[in-house]
Amino acid sequence: MTSTPHSNCVRWLLEVTAAAGRADAAAFEQQRQLLRSVAQFDQHTQTWWTYIGALDVRALRILEPLFEATRRFGTEVSVQAIAAPDAWKGPCFSDAGELAALVSARADHGRPLGQLDLS
Repeated sequence: MTSTPHSNCVRWLLEVTAAAGRADAAAFEQQRQLLRSVAQFDQHTQTWWTYIGALDVRALRILEPLFEATRRFGTEVSVQAIAAPDAWKGPCFSDAGELAALVSARADHGRPLGQLDLS
């Protein structure tokens, strides 16, 4: 379930980060070219990052190059749910949705997103 940016509920985003894989200069440039259209690059940390607020076509357009970079260059991709910053104007997951329930479980139990409670 997604909500509009003006909803009064808790808003969540998926924060996707990608740490550059070890590569020579030419391979790093290929990696950079692949990811630059879907994520912002932090030169200091050598990490790309972006937000996903809905599981839609835009999300697929972001994830496909990230996973291609993983396959080709060993880029390490991670995803975590975060509270949407106040400045976020795009779609977001609402507190009534499945993602929010998983985020709450993670926050309550300190376990990684998606890990099942075995107790």
